[in-house]
Amino acid sequence: MVRISEFQMKDVVNISDGKKLGNIGDIDINLKTGRIESIIIVGSGRVLGLFGKEDEVTISWKNILKIGEDVILVRYNDVPELKYLPE
Repeated sequence: MVRISEFQMKDVVNISDGKKLGNIGDIDINLKTGRIESIIIVGSGRVLGLFGKEDEVTISWKNILKIGEDVILVRYNDVPELKYLPE
């Protein structure tokens, strides 16, 4: 079992490009089922959640691949894939 405070201390890393997205700032919980629906990542540019970038990323629970000791691995694609057209 993991406490929310421990969950928030872990770095969230996107497996698509290996970049750190930030840390968990909030969690969406379905009150009917008691299950976590998504996590909300606050950008790494913020200080105490107040100053700096206000970028937030919402990751659906189904896109969380692994919760490790120090890191949470997620699948997040904020940039559309490049598609090459035949010449």
